[in-house]
Amino acid sequence: MDKEKVEELKDKLFNKKESGWILANKKEDIFEYAKGYIDFMNKSKTEREIIKSSKQIAEKNGFKNIEEFESLKPGDKVYYINREKSMYLAVIGKEGIEKGVNIIGAHADSPRLDLKPNPLYEDGELAYFKTHYYGGIKKYQWTTIPLSIHGVIVKSNGEKIEVNIGEDENDPIFTITDLLPHLAQDQMEKKLKNGIDGEDLNLLIGSIPYAEGVPEAVKLNILNILNQKYGITEVDFLSSELELVPAMKCRSMGFDESMVAGYGQDDKICVYTELTALMDIQGTPNKTAVCIISDKEEIGSMGNTGMESHVFDMFMAEILNKLGVNKPDLLEKVFCNSKMLSADVDAGFDPIYASVSDRNNAGFMGRGIALNKYTGARGKSGASDANAEFVAEVRRIFEANDIRYQITELGKVDIGGGGTIAYILANKGIDVIDCGVSVLSMHAPYEVTSKFDLYEAYRGYKAFWER
Repeated sequence: MDKEKVEELKDKLFNKKESGWILANKKEDIFEYAKGYIDFMNKSKTEREIIKSSKQIAEKNGFKNIEEFESLKPGDKVYYINREKSMYLAVIGKEGIEKGVNIIGAHADSPRLDLKPNPLYEDGELAYFKTHYYGGIKKYQWTTIPLSIHGVIVKSNGEKIEVNIGEDENDPIFTITDLLPHLAQDQMEKKLKNGIDGEDLNLLIGSIPYAEGVPEAVKLNILNILNQKYGITEVDFLSSELELVPAMKCRSMGFDESMVAGYGQDDKICVYTELTALMDIQGTPNKTAVCIISDKEEIGSMGNTGMESHVFDMFMAEILNKLGVNKPDLLEKVFCNSKMLSADVDAGFDPIYASVSDRNNAGFMGRGIALNKYTGARGKSGASDANAEFVAEVRRIFEANDIRYQITELGKVDIGGGGTIAYILANKGIDVIDCGVSVLSMHAPYEVTSKFDLYEAYRGYKAFWER
């Protein structure tokens, strides 16, 4: 058989799966874009900080609060911020909005540790904060690493105090201790998930007593320090939102600097790529371009800042009102005619743990943006399953713009699974597919992504809006 003919046929018929770096002809653009991403990540570790940074970027690019507009017209750029934790942005398109909009939506929250309402206690002449973990974590990963404290304290008089301790090189950091191996025989006999109990994730914060012979003297000293610095008392913790996140910086990774390592890339990598893509749309899009930065995805998207709330519907209804076209049932019609990329990350194939993945359907680092037709778990339970017509439409956009993509699944069928905000928007009648970046060590305090995939996500989102 003619080997050359066989190779030609394989080249024609096979789905080529290879590293995008091989064909990348603008590596300098990829690395330059990654610098902006790393800077964004180091300024924005919590959902409140993400929204603050996103607002600054949006306003710098001509976006205004929708409440400043009496009416809207094609080309107008608007945003709405929901309780400083979620944000919706739009560029009004040329086409009548009743024909639908193009939506890309990511989430700003990431797994972390939150302080309990009454967090401060003393034991063994050491002061601690008690925590309650947020989202799916491996608890043992959060011990013996440097942690910082971010968030707000709101006093009963309404005064709001912003807290960020541990990021500056001159700040102290905090940690959660673990048992030394010499005394850990019983601990190491436990299953990995039970090696550290949630109630033992207590943050070590101080050891100096206020004075000799004073009960709870270390706790008193900590409260005195906080009172002098922030003007608070212990009762003010009751109305606070304080989060513990890794104090490590987001940085380039590898001898070739091809990767990014950092906390919270699920899903802040998709927030940054969708946001910058929206900022870089050329001219006025045909269809209105809508960008979602949601909260609470890691715990089910509940609450008034999560995607399950009706605040996004309110934002869209306000656009209809200010376009002067709103009427009964129009919002539902707009949704049913709309298309969406649910911008959320995918599990990257890790050869060290290859047994949990189906290699033919796994997301590989450096192969481009990952399309996940369905998520869910075991038999697609809880999945939003994109129809073939919409998958083909997204493929067509990416192929026309030479954007590298791969279609993936989240692990082997019977092993696990996961979910995103896709099903919530699909329930409104919108065509939705998950579309994001493959991540190694997802939900760990330090996650890894490919700079090539980061850049292709940006390019893919931009092409989706500009079509």
